[in-house]
Amino acid sequence: MEHAIQQGPGKIVIISSPSGGGKTTICRALLRPERLESGWRFSVSYTTRPPRTGELNGREYYFVTDREFDALTARGFFAEHFQVHKFKYGTPRGPLDEIRQDGGVMVLDVDVNGAKALKQEFPDAITIFILPPSIEALRERLNSRGTETSEQLAVRFDNAIREMNSFRDFGFDYVVVNRDLSIAVEEVESVIIAHHCRIEHFPPEQLKEILS
Repeated sequence: MEHAIQQGPGKIVIISSPSGGGKTTICRALLRPERLESGWRFSVSYTTRPPRTGELNGREYYFVTDREFDALTARGFFAEHFQVHKFKYGTPRGPLDEIRQDGGVMVLDVDVNGAKALKQEFPDAITIFILPPSIEALRERLNSRGTETSEQLAVRFDNAIREMNSFRDFGFDYVVVNRDLSIAVEEVESVIIAHHCRIEHFPPEQLKEILS
């Protein structure tokens, strides 16, 4: 049975992991049609990296040039932006402000630096770190993608190890180990649902309706 989430202020859910940890796959699995119908959304980031096979502009990312990215940065367009693995990534601010005002859930797929910056900007955001089951599993996932050169893979793997060793320092609220995708998705979704049920998020007007 699909769990209905009570109404209230919009929630920002920040999901992060090392490269190959599975955050993007988990985000896609969370945003199934019934969730989209109930107001769940995916925050599409901007990047200067070229699209991979099968990626579409405006779906996975907005793909822009360095000049375009820098112009957006100068306008204050991004809630956070960083250079990661030799490319720039940024999260647009507008959709986050809209979801907080209108209600619903905004799911973000960002690296650990982006997660830390967004948590500082939006302290009430839910932050979840995804761990792979092992170093070897992470290495296999990165190699199997076939989307990077050996040099790029080495950079990603070194960064992944560093992030896994220090994710506690970034102040994440929750951690999920991605041993089995379906279980990991269920655990992430449970975190989001439970967070909506915290007493400080219970809308006063809903209590008035119950008591009337």
